[in-house]
Amino acid sequence: MRVKRSILGMAGVSAMLFAAAFTTGSAQAAAPSEQSTAAARVQVAPPAPATAAQPTSLVAAASPGISPSAPSGHVPPSGTYGCSSGNLCTLVWDPTTSDWKIFYLNACRLYSVSNWNGNGWYLDNQTGGVWSYFYGSGGGQLTKFQPTGTQTGYDWTPVYSIRNC
Repeated sequence: MRVKRSILGMAGVSAMLFAAAFTTGSAQAAAPSEQSTAAARVQVAPPAPATAAQPTSLVAAASPGISPSAPSGHVPPSGTYGCSSGNLCTLVWDPTTSDWKIFYLNACRLYSVSNWNGNGWYLDNQTGGVWSYFYGSGGGQLTKFQPTGTQTGYDWTPVYSIRNC
């Protein structure tokens, strides 16, 4: 009986490994496919922040997050990325990957952010004259702005939520 279970267990594990080998893609994160449209503004990401030079062993690193989820990708320092029309694109330094994590906020929502620390960037490429808002820990408005189509620097540390409409 034990041998039969072991054989069945090995067959199951082999099947899962076989399926995983043919269903996993490249390990490189890419921008969502809508970012490659003709209406996308191609930008150059900023260089790595000066604080990124700190040894990771001294800092407990956590990847930036957002809720509800939004399309995201990574871009290396000084690499290029696209921001399609209709998106508020935000760049947050990700200490776990040593590159910029980009969130493409294209649905009109209030997003809660986590582990957004230090200086970052945003590009508001929305249409229709909408306003976007950054809010602090108590829910108070930190700033509001309309699309300019230019990459703008911003300190994410006090930001706890974003409304992109």
